[in-house]
Amino acid sequence: MNSLTEAPLGKKTAYISRYQRDLLFPIARKTNRTKLGLSGPLPFKGVDIWNAYELSWLNRKGKPVIAIGEFIFPCDSPNLVEAKSFKLYLNSFNNTVFSDVDEVIATIQRDLEEIIEAPVQIRIQLIEQLAPVTTQVFSGTCLDLLDIQCDTYLVHPDFLQIENESVSEILYSNLLKSNCLITGQPDWGSVQIRYTGKKIQHKGLLQYIVSFRDHNEFGEQCVERMFLDIMQRCAPQKLSIYARYTRRGGKDINPYRSTERDEIPENFRTERQ
Repeated sequence: MNSLTEAPLGKKTAYISRYQRDLLFPIARKTNRTKLGLSGPLPFKGVDIWNAYELSWLNRKGKPVIAIGEFIFPCDSPNLVEAKSFKLYLNSFNNTVFSDVDEVIATIQRDLEEIIEAPVQIRIQLIEQLAPVTTQVFSGTCLDLLDIQCDTYLVHPDFLQIENESVSEILYSNLLKSNCLITGQPDWGSVQIRYTGKKIQHKGLLQYIVSFRDHNEFGEQCVERMFLDIMQRCAPQKLSIYARYTRRGGKDINPYRSTERDEIPENFRTERQ
């Protein structure tokens, strides 16, 4: 497996507009999961939902086709795709002729599944076929109006405390921010936490979410870190965490991790997406 130092992320890169499969760069998930203390069977299930808004190719007459792509990666795949390499790969379709959208899907599916070593679900919608987009907010109770003191901006699990009351609740916050592990660029997101168990103190949970603000890690690993910290500190019977990050490089990435059966959450757009 290639190392992150060889990835195109954070480097000046030439854009190639004709199909080139080798632009895709794999990253072993175990590299960052080892840092989380994960080995053996995963303690969660879930997916990573990627939406690509800059997808185009040429039809048989050389006329451009514009589309939006949805790509769903299982969280137990051995590898994930480095984000910039995926952008460069999709850009290589720009001046490439395909007979129809089915050929585009088949090409991408073959290439991605070879890279991540697992099945990928793909949906591509032509721009003229899209229904008007209505943004949504996460369901549940928003934590963001709580009056809290914030002075810690590196991950601090000690903020997570429980009360002697059993609940099932859904909480969310729009204050999630972390930084790309390689470039240091900010990753802005919203996160929803659904759980059953001893009540998690709301103010402490919000302080914990804010404490990711200067943390350097890929979004997928941030969600997995949250999942592990909450499981360890609060021991809920059920837990699901869903983060939706704002788009960067023409795509957004939305990780979901859960103790529950395999499921794919609704792929909607927040106000910032």
